[in-house]
Amino acid sequence: MQFLRRRLAPGETDHELLWLSVSAGSLACAAVWLALGLPWPRCVFHDLTGLPCLTCGATRCTIAFLHGNFLAAWTWNPLAFLALGGVALFDLYALIVLVFRAPRLRIVAFTRRAKNFARLAAVATLALNWIFLLSHWRDF
Repeated sequence: MQFLRRRLAPGETDHELLWLSVSAGSLACAAVWLALGLPWPRCVFHDLTGLPCLTCGATRCTIAFLHGNFLAAWTWNPLAFLALGGVALFDLYALIVLVFRAPRLRIVAFTRRAKNFARLAAVATLALNWIFLLSHWRDF
């Protein structure tokens, strides 16, 4: 796996603009949803089993994260906390690249071994997060 910095090729998808727009649009929709006092999302898995699902606490984590209460956000859902931090860093990167028309960071030569490692790491991360949530489910 190699990282490469290069200019956007003609006709290439502008991932920075696309995902920054999706991120900002999602944040705006969530803010409007909560400002209107609409009902919070319900978890069918939690309602049926009484146990936390894989994403349990992600909404509360996001609200705590956006209020700058990072310790509370971490305790609600560590994986959601890390994802929010990653999105924030990507948004900052995307904004800088778009404003300054800088070269874009791209992954090239993604080998089969690297793909398999990424899959295994993703599954292990999801499992560890769920174990954390299950061990703290009475705290919710």
